Amino acid sequence: MSRFVYADNAATTKMDKDVFEIMIKSLEEDYGNPSSIYKKGRDAKVLIEKARKQVADGIGAKESEIIFTSGGSESDNYAIKGIAKAKANKGKHIISSKIEHHAVLHTLEALSKEGYEITYLDVLENGIIDIEELKKAIREDTILITIMFANNEIGTIQPVEEIGKIARENKIIFHTDAVQAVGHVKVDVNEMNIDMLSMSAHKFGGPKGVGALYIKSGIKPENFIFGGAQERGKRAGTENTASIIAMGAAIEKITSEMEKNTIKVQAMRDKLIDTILEKIPYTRLNGDREKRLPGNVNISFRFIEGESLLLMLDLKGICASSGSACTSGSLDPSHVLLSIGLPHEIAHGSLRLSINHENTMEDVEYILEVLPQVVERLREMSPLYDEINKKG
Repeated sequence: MSRFVYADNAATTKMDKDVFEIMIKSLEEDYGNPSSIYKKGRDAKVLIEKARKQVADGIGAKESEIIFTSGGSESDNYAIKGIAKAKANKGKHIISSKIEHHAVLHTLEALSKEGYEITYLDVLENGIIDIEELKKAIREDTILITIMFANNEIGTIQPVEEIGKIARENKIIFHTDAVQAVGHVKVDVNEMNIDMLSMSAHKFGGPKGVGALYIKSGIKPENFIFGGAQERGKRAGTENTASIIAMGAAIEKITSEMEKNTIKVQAMRDKLIDTILEKIPYTRLNGDREKRLPGNVNISFRFIEGESLLLMLDLKGICASSGSACTSGSLDPSHVLLSIGLPHEIAHGSLRLSINHENTMEDVEYILEVLPQVVERLREMSPLYDEINKKG
Protein backbone atom coordinates (compact mmCIF):
# COMPACT_ATOMS: atom_id res chain seq x y z
CA MET A 1 0.00 0.00 0.00
CA SER A 2 1.73 3.17 -1.20
CA ARG A 3 -0.59 5.69 0.38
CA PHE A 4 -3.80 5.97 2.42
CA VAL A 5 -6.56 8.22 1.08
CA TYR A 6 -9.89 8.53 2.88
CA ALA A 7 -12.49 9.55 0.27
CA ASP A 8 -15.73 8.43 1.91
CA ASN A 9 -16.60 11.51 3.96
CA ALA A 10 -20.27 11.31 2.98
CA ALA A 11 -20.43 8.09 5.00
CA THR A 12 -18.68 9.61 8.00
CA THR A 13 -15.93 12.10 8.73
CA LYS A 14 -12.89 11.82 10.95
CA MET A 15 -13.41 13.72 14.19
CA ASP A 16 -11.81 17.14 14.14
CA LYS A 17 -8.77 17.20 16.44
CA ASP A 18 -9.93 20.25 18.40
CA VAL A 19 -13.41 18.76 18.76
CA PHE A 20 -11.92 15.47 19.94
CA GLU A 21 -9.96 17.25 22.68
CA ILE A 22 -13.08 19.10 23.81
CA MET A 23 -15.03 15.84 23.97
CA ILE A 24 -12.32 14.00 25.93
CA LYS A 25 -12.17 16.85 28.44
CA SER A 26 -15.96 16.77 28.78
CA LEU A 27 -16.00 13.00 29.34
CA GLU A 28 -13.54 13.48 32.18
CA GLU A 29 -15.12 16.52 33.80
CA ASP A 30 -18.77 16.99 32.80
CA TYR A 31 -20.20 13.72 34.10
CA GLY A 32 -22.94 15.24 36.25
CA ASN A 33 -26.54 14.49 35.24
CA PRO A 34 -27.82 17.68 33.57
CA SER A 35 -31.26 17.12 35.12
CA SER A 36 -29.94 17.20 38.69
CA ILE A 37 -30.00 20.30 40.90
CA TYR A 38 -26.47 20.14 42.34
CA LYS A 39 -23.64 22.17 40.80
CA LYS A 40 -22.01 19.34 38.86
CA GLY A 41 -25.26 18.71 37.05
CA ARG A 42 -26.05 22.41 36.58
CA ASP A 43 -22.61 22.95 35.04
CA ALA A 44 -23.24 20.18 32.52
CA LYS A 45 -26.63 21.74 31.70
CA VAL A 46 -24.98 25.10 31.00
CA LEU A 47 -22.58 23.46 28.54
CA ILE A 48 -25.44 21.66 26.77
CA GLU A 49 -27.26 24.95 26.35
CA LYS A 50 -24.09 26.52 24.95
CA ALA A 51 -23.94 23.69 22.38
CA ARG A 52 -27.63 24.22 21.59
CA LYS A 53 -26.87 27.85 20.73
CA GLN A 54 -23.90 26.83 18.58
CA VAL A 55 -26.08 24.40 16.61
CA ALA A 56 -28.86 26.97 16.28
CA ASP A 57 -26.42 29.63 15.06
CA GLY A 58 -25.07 27.18 12.49
CA ILE A 59 -28.43 27.04 10.69
CA GLY A 60 -29.93 30.43 11.56
CA ALA A 61 -32.37 29.09 14.16
CA LYS A 62 -33.30 29.95 17.75
CA GLU A 63 -31.89 27.93 20.64
CA SER A 64 -35.40 26.91 21.68
CA GLU A 65 -35.92 25.32 18.25
CA ILE A 66 -33.14 22.71 18.61
CA ILE A 67 -33.74 19.22 20.01
CA PHE A 68 -30.74 16.93 20.46
CA THR A 69 -31.15 13.35 19.18
CA SER A 70 -29.00 10.29 18.58
CA GLY A 71 -28.40 11.23 14.93
CA GLY A 72 -29.94 11.83 11.53
CA SER A 73 -32.05 8.68 11.42
CA GLU A 74 -33.76 9.46 14.71
CA SER A 75 -34.30 13.06 13.66
CA ASP A 76 -35.93 11.95 10.40
CA ASN A 77 -38.14 9.47 12.23
CA TYR A 78 -39.12 12.03 14.86
CA ALA A 79 -39.97 14.72 12.31
CA ILE A 80 -41.97 12.54 9.93
CA LYS A 81 -43.81 10.34 12.42
CA GLY A 82 -44.31 13.23 14.81
CA ILE A 83 -46.06 15.41 12.22
CA ALA A 84 -47.97 12.47 10.74
CA LYS A 85 -49.49 11.68 14.14
CA ALA A 86 -50.05 15.30 15.12
CA LYS A 87 -51.77 16.20 11.83
CA ALA A 88 -53.70 12.96 11.28
CA ASN A 89 -57.03 14.71 11.83
CA LYS A 90 -56.28 17.13 8.97
CA GLY A 91 -55.09 14.49 6.51
CA LYS A 92 -52.83 11.53 5.86
CA HIS A 93 -51.09 12.52 2.63
CA ILE A 94 -47.32 13.05 2.56
CA ILE A 95 -45.10 14.10 -0.36
CA SER A 96 -41.49 12.96 -0.69
CA SER A 97 -39.04 12.00 -3.44
CA LYS A 98 -37.75 8.69 -4.78
CA ILE A 99 -34.12 9.48 -3.90
CA GLU A 100 -34.47 10.02 -0.15
CA HIS A 101 -32.23 8.32 2.38
CA HIS A 102 -33.62 5.06 3.73
CA ALA A 103 -34.17 6.72 7.11
CA VAL A 104 -36.92 8.68 5.36
CA LEU A 105 -38.11 6.03 2.89
CA HIS A 106 -38.48 3.29 5.50
CA THR A 107 -40.26 5.65 7.88
CA LEU A 108 -42.72 6.54 5.13
CA GLU A 109 -43.15 2.86 4.30
CA ALA A 110 -44.06 2.17 7.93
CA LEU A 111 -46.61 5.01 7.89
CA SER A 112 -48.17 3.70 4.68
CA LYS A 113 -49.01 0.50 6.59
CA GLU A 114 -50.94 2.66 9.05
CA GLY A 115 -53.14 4.19 6.36
CA TYR A 116 -51.04 7.16 5.27
CA GLU A 117 -50.76 7.82 1.55
CA ILE A 118 -47.32 8.73 0.21
CA THR A 119 -46.60 10.45 -3.11
CA TYR A 120 -43.00 9.86 -4.24
CA LEU A 121 -41.86 12.48 -6.74
CA ASP A 122 -39.68 11.44 -9.65
CA VAL A 123 -36.43 13.31 -10.21
CA LEU A 124 -34.96 14.59 -13.44
CA GLU A 125 -31.80 13.05 -14.92
CA ASN A 126 -29.68 15.40 -12.80
CA GLY A 127 -31.39 14.20 -9.60
CA ILE A 128 -33.45 17.34 -8.99
CA ILE A 129 -37.20 17.26 -8.50
CA ASP A 130 -39.57 18.99 -10.94
CA ILE A 131 -41.14 21.89 -9.03
CA GLU A 132 -44.24 21.74 -11.22
CA GLU A 133 -44.72 18.08 -10.30
CA LEU A 134 -44.50 19.03 -6.64
CA LYS A 135 -47.22 21.63 -7.09
CA LYS A 136 -49.45 19.12 -8.87
CA ALA A 137 -48.96 16.55 -6.09
CA ILE A 138 -50.33 18.84 -3.36
CA ARG A 139 -53.82 17.96 -2.14
CA GLU A 140 -56.26 19.25 0.45
CA ASP A 141 -55.18 16.48 2.82
CA THR A 142 -51.41 16.96 2.34
CA ILE A 143 -49.86 17.48 5.77
CA LEU A 144 -46.12 17.14 5.13
CA ILE A 145 -43.51 17.57 2.43
CA THR A 146 -40.22 15.83 3.25
CA ILE A 147 -37.48 16.28 0.64
CA MET A 148 -33.77 16.05 1.35
CA PHE A 149 -31.50 19.09 1.09
CA ALA A 150 -28.65 17.30 -0.68
CA ASN A 151 -28.40 13.71 -1.82
CA ASN A 152 -25.96 11.44 -0.03
CA GLU A 153 -25.02 9.50 -3.18
CA ILE A 154 -24.96 11.87 -6.14
CA GLY A 155 -24.56 15.14 -4.22
CA THR A 156 -27.45 16.91 -5.93
CA ILE A 157 -28.75 19.95 -4.07
CA GLN A 158 -32.51 20.47 -4.26
CA PRO A 159 -34.23 23.89 -4.66
CA VAL A 160 -34.96 23.90 -0.94
CA GLU A 161 -35.98 27.54 -0.66
CA GLU A 162 -38.52 27.18 -3.45
CA ILE A 163 -39.90 23.94 -2.01
CA GLY A 164 -40.28 25.62 1.37
CA LYS A 165 -42.05 28.60 -0.17
CA ILE A 166 -44.56 26.34 -1.93
CA ALA A 167 -45.15 24.41 1.30
CA ARG A 168 -45.71 27.62 3.27
CA GLU A 169 -48.12 29.04 0.69
CA ASN A 170 -50.17 25.86 1.02
CA LYS A 171 -49.90 25.72 4.84
CA ILE A 172 -48.00 22.42 4.70
CA ILE A 173 -45.11 21.51 7.01
CA PHE A 174 -41.77 21.21 5.19
CA HIS A 175 -39.10 18.89 6.59
CA THR A 176 -35.69 18.43 5.01
CA ASP A 177 -33.05 15.81 5.72
CA ALA A 178 -29.98 18.06 5.71
CA VAL A 179 -27.53 15.48 7.06
CA GLN A 180 -25.23 15.88 4.04
CA ALA A 181 -25.65 19.65 3.76
CA VAL A 182 -25.01 21.09 7.23
CA GLY A 183 -21.42 22.24 7.54
CA HIS A 184 -20.77 21.98 3.81
CA VAL A 185 -23.15 24.46 2.19
CA LYS A 186 -24.99 27.47 3.58
CA VAL A 187 -28.13 26.50 5.51
CA ASP A 188 -30.51 29.16 6.83
CA VAL A 189 -33.82 27.76 7.99
CA ASN A 190 -35.57 31.14 7.88
CA GLU A 191 -34.35 32.28 4.47
CA MET A 192 -35.10 28.82 3.06
CA ASN A 193 -38.60 28.47 4.55
CA ILE A 194 -37.67 25.27 6.41
CA ASP A 195 -39.99 24.10 9.20
CA MET A 196 -38.04 21.03 10.36
CA LEU A 197 -34.47 19.95 9.62
CA SER A 198 -32.42 16.86 10.48
CA MET A 199 -28.66 16.80 11.00
CA SER A 200 -25.95 14.47 12.32
CA ALA A 201 -22.68 15.49 13.97
CA HIS A 202 -20.46 12.81 12.45
CA LYS A 203 -20.95 14.29 8.98
CA PHE A 204 -19.06 17.48 9.90
CA GLY A 205 -16.22 16.45 12.19
CA GLY A 206 -18.23 15.60 15.29
CA PRO A 207 -18.77 12.25 17.03
CA LYS A 208 -21.15 9.49 15.98
CA GLY A 209 -24.31 8.89 17.96
CA VAL A 210 -25.48 12.49 18.28
CA GLY A 211 -27.57 14.72 16.05
CA ALA A 212 -30.27 17.34 16.20
CA LEU A 213 -33.72 18.17 14.91
CA TYR A 214 -34.72 21.75 14.23
CA ILE A 215 -38.42 22.38 14.87
CA LYS A 216 -39.68 25.84 13.97
CA SER A 217 -41.45 27.66 16.79
CA GLY A 218 -45.17 26.90 16.77
CA ILE A 219 -44.85 23.49 15.14
CA LYS A 220 -45.71 20.66 17.51
CA PRO A 221 -44.96 17.12 16.35
CA GLU A 222 -45.98 14.33 18.67
CA ASN A 223 -43.15 13.09 20.87
CA PHE A 224 -41.13 10.20 19.53
CA ILE A 225 -39.32 8.93 22.65
CA PHE A 226 -41.13 8.89 25.99
CA GLY A 227 -39.75 8.82 29.51
CA GLY A 228 -38.26 11.79 31.36
CA ALA A 229 -38.68 15.51 30.78
CA GLN A 230 -35.36 16.13 29.03
CA GLU A 231 -35.16 18.48 26.03
CA ARG A 232 -38.06 20.51 27.42
CA GLY A 233 -40.23 17.41 27.49
CA LYS A 234 -39.79 16.72 23.77
CA ARG A 235 -37.19 13.93 23.80
CA ALA A 236 -36.73 11.71 26.83
CA GLY A 237 -33.41 10.23 27.93
CA THR A 238 -30.42 11.42 29.90
CA GLU A 239 -28.46 13.76 27.66
CA ASN A 240 -25.33 12.52 25.90
CA THR A 241 -23.45 15.46 27.38
CA ALA A 242 -19.94 15.07 25.98
CA SER A 243 -21.17 14.26 22.48
CA ILE A 244 -23.59 17.19 22.49
CA ILE A 245 -20.81 19.55 23.58
CA ALA A 246 -18.58 18.14 20.82
CA MET A 247 -21.36 18.60 18.25
CA GLY A 248 -21.69 22.25 19.20
CA ALA A 249 -17.95 22.79 18.86
CA ALA A 250 -17.87 20.93 15.53
CA ILE A 251 -20.66 22.91 13.87
CA GLU A 252 -19.25 26.21 15.11
CA LYS A 253 -15.83 25.41 13.66
CA ILE A 254 -17.00 23.95 10.34
CA THR A 255 -19.43 26.80 9.61
CA SER A 256 -16.83 29.45 10.47
CA GLU A 257 -14.39 27.86 8.00
CA MET A 258 -16.95 26.95 5.33
CA GLU A 259 -16.03 29.60 2.76
CA LYS A 260 -12.34 28.71 2.88
CA ASN A 261 -13.05 24.98 2.86
CA THR A 262 -15.47 25.21 -0.07
CA ILE A 263 -12.90 26.87 -2.33
CA LYS A 264 -10.35 24.17 -1.55
CA VAL A 265 -12.74 21.21 -1.78
CA GLN A 266 -14.44 22.33 -5.00
CA ALA A 267 -11.08 22.67 -6.72
CA MET A 268 -10.21 19.07 -5.79
CA ARG A 269 -13.68 17.83 -6.76
CA ASP A 270 -13.56 19.51 -10.15
CA LYS A 271 -10.10 18.12 -10.90
CA LEU A 272 -11.34 14.62 -10.09
CA ILE A 273 -14.45 14.94 -12.26
CA ASP A 274 -12.77 16.60 -15.22
CA THR A 275 -9.78 14.26 -15.30
CA ILE A 276 -11.79 11.04 -14.83
CA LEU A 277 -14.23 11.94 -17.58
CA GLU A 278 -11.40 12.97 -19.88
CA LYS A 279 -8.95 10.12 -19.23
CA ILE A 280 -11.26 7.12 -18.72
CA PRO A 281 -13.62 6.18 -21.57
CA TYR A 282 -17.21 4.97 -21.11
CA THR A 283 -17.84 7.06 -18.00
CA ARG A 284 -20.56 9.47 -16.96
CA LEU A 285 -21.05 11.91 -14.10
CA ASN A 286 -24.12 11.28 -11.95
CA GLY A 287 -25.94 14.27 -10.50
CA ASP A 288 -26.01 17.92 -11.51
CA ARG A 289 -22.63 19.35 -12.52
CA GLU A 290 -23.12 22.65 -10.72
CA LYS A 291 -25.87 22.12 -8.12
CA ARG A 292 -23.94 19.57 -6.13
CA LEU A 293 -22.13 19.30 -2.83
CA PRO A 294 -18.57 20.71 -2.88
CA GLY A 295 -16.93 17.33 -2.19
CA ASN A 296 -19.14 14.90 -4.10
CA VAL A 297 -17.92 12.93 -7.13
CA ASN A 298 -20.19 10.15 -8.41
CA ILE A 299 -19.10 8.46 -11.63
CA SER A 300 -20.47 5.42 -13.47
CA PHE A 301 -17.98 3.17 -15.25
CA ARG A 302 -19.39 0.84 -17.87
CA PHE A 303 -18.27 -2.81 -18.05
CA ILE A 304 -17.26 -3.16 -14.39
CA GLU A 305 -18.86 -4.04 -11.03
CA GLY A 306 -18.76 -1.44 -8.30
CA GLU A 307 -17.91 -3.86 -5.49
CA SER A 308 -14.85 -5.13 -7.38
CA LEU A 309 -13.76 -1.56 -7.95
CA LEU A 310 -14.05 -0.78 -4.24
CA LEU A 311 -12.04 -3.84 -3.21
CA MET A 312 -9.22 -3.07 -5.62
CA LEU A 313 -9.11 0.58 -4.57
CA ASP A 314 -8.99 -0.54 -0.96
CA LEU A 315 -5.95 -2.68 -1.74
CA LYS A 316 -4.33 0.52 -2.98
CA GLY A 317 -5.26 2.37 0.21
CA ILE A 318 -8.23 4.32 -1.15
CA CYS A 319 -11.53 4.33 0.80
CA ALA A 320 -14.59 5.02 -1.33
CA SER A 321 -18.14 3.73 -1.80
CA SER A 322 -20.23 2.23 -4.58
CA GLY A 323 -23.59 2.70 -6.23
CA SER A 324 -24.37 -0.92 -5.43
CA ALA A 325 -26.08 -2.04 -2.26
CA CYS A 326 -24.16 -5.34 -2.28
CA THR A 327 -22.43 -4.59 0.99
CA SER A 328 -25.80 -4.52 2.75
CA GLY A 329 -26.68 -7.97 1.45
CA SER A 330 -28.67 -6.83 -1.58
CA LEU A 331 -27.82 -7.43 -5.21
CA ASP A 332 -29.93 -4.47 -6.29
CA PRO A 333 -28.16 -1.29 -7.40
CA SER A 334 -28.76 2.05 -5.70
CA HIS A 335 -32.35 3.30 -5.79
CA VAL A 336 -30.95 6.78 -6.37
CA LEU A 337 -29.07 5.80 -9.53
CA LEU A 338 -32.07 3.90 -10.87
CA SER A 339 -34.26 6.93 -10.17
CA ILE A 340 -32.12 9.18 -12.38
CA GLY A 341 -32.55 6.71 -15.23
CA LEU A 342 -29.44 4.54 -15.13
CA PRO A 343 -29.92 0.93 -16.28
CA HIS A 344 -28.98 -1.72 -13.74
CA GLU A 345 -25.71 -2.69 -15.39
CA ILE A 346 -24.38 0.88 -15.38
CA ALA A 347 -25.70 1.68 -11.90
CA HIS A 348 -23.78 -1.37 -10.61
CA GLY A 349 -20.54 0.12 -11.90
CA SER A 350 -20.71 3.41 -10.01
CA LEU A 351 -18.19 4.96 -7.66
CA ARG A 352 -18.70 7.71 -5.09
CA LEU A 353 -15.67 9.68 -3.95
CA SER A 354 -16.56 12.15 -1.20
CA ILE A 355 -13.76 14.44 -0.13
CA ASN A 356 -13.52 17.27 2.38
CA HIS A 357 -11.07 19.86 3.67
CA GLU A 358 -8.94 17.16 5.32
CA ASN A 359 -8.02 15.86 1.85
CA THR A 360 -5.20 17.30 -0.21
CA MET A 361 -4.43 17.74 -3.89
CA GLU A 362 -1.83 14.98 -3.40
CA ASP A 363 -4.70 12.69 -2.44
CA VAL A 364 -6.48 13.65 -5.64
CA GLU A 365 -3.37 13.00 -7.72
CA TYR A 366 -2.99 9.57 -6.14
CA ILE A 367 -6.61 8.68 -6.90
CA LEU A 368 -6.14 9.82 -10.49
CA GLU A 369 -3.01 7.70 -10.75
CA VAL A 370 -4.61 4.54 -9.36
CA LEU A 371 -8.19 4.68 -10.62
CA PRO A 372 -7.53 4.40 -14.40
CA GLN A 373 -5.27 1.39 -13.79
CA VAL A 374 -7.88 -0.35 -11.64
CA VAL A 375 -10.71 0.35 -14.09
CA GLU A 376 -8.65 -0.93 -17.02
CA ARG A 377 -7.69 -4.08 -15.16
CA LEU A 378 -11.32 -4.84 -14.29
CA ARG A 379 -12.46 -4.16 -17.83
CA GLU A 380 -9.91 -6.62 -19.14
CA MET A 381 -11.95 -9.29 -17.36
CA SER A 382 -15.19 -8.17 -19.01
CA PRO A 383 -16.35 -9.99 -22.16
CA LEU A 384 -18.58 -7.02 -23.01
CA TYR A 385 -15.64 -4.63 -22.94
CA ASP A 386 -13.60 -7.05 -25.02
CA GLU A 387 -16.40 -7.14 -27.59
CA ILE A 388 -16.56 -3.33 -27.73
CA ASN A 389 -12.80 -3.14 -28.26
CA LYS A 390 -12.95 -5.64 -31.09
CA LYS A 391 -15.69 -3.62 -32.80
CA GLY A 392 -13.67 -0.45 -32.31
